[in-house]
Amino acid sequence: MKVTRSEATKKEKHGINLWVYPTGQEEAGVVYIEVAEGHLEEFFHRRCTFVYYVLEGEGTFYLNGEPTPVQATDLVVIPPMTKIYYLGTMKLTLTTIPSWTEKDEVHVRFISKPTPKI
Repeated sequence: MKVTRSEATKKEKHGINLWVYPTGQEEAGVVYIEVAEGHLEEFFHRRCTFVYYVLEGEGTFYLNGEPTPVQATDLVVIPPMTKIYYLGTMKLTLTTIPSWTEKDEVHVRFISKPTPKI
């Protein structure tokens, strides 16, 4: 099965642009993400493991409040029930196992935009 970007659903969410690719599978979902400043919402998912691969750029993932610096070619594996948000300028792929469901995502808080460096 091949899926093109034109078949993906584009969304904007809390500072990120994402394209959700239809996999037709309940076992896994795939998303492409572009972020200029950060994902400005802390959240967790009750069921999904999130596997982020950093294609370009660098930033910091905050996992249960702990900073984890990342750069291109890093892989970040986040188990269910882990509070997540990230800051930076990056292009990422995200695989969710099982496929993401809105009903199992829990909003924790909104994050302020990072202060520009002078």
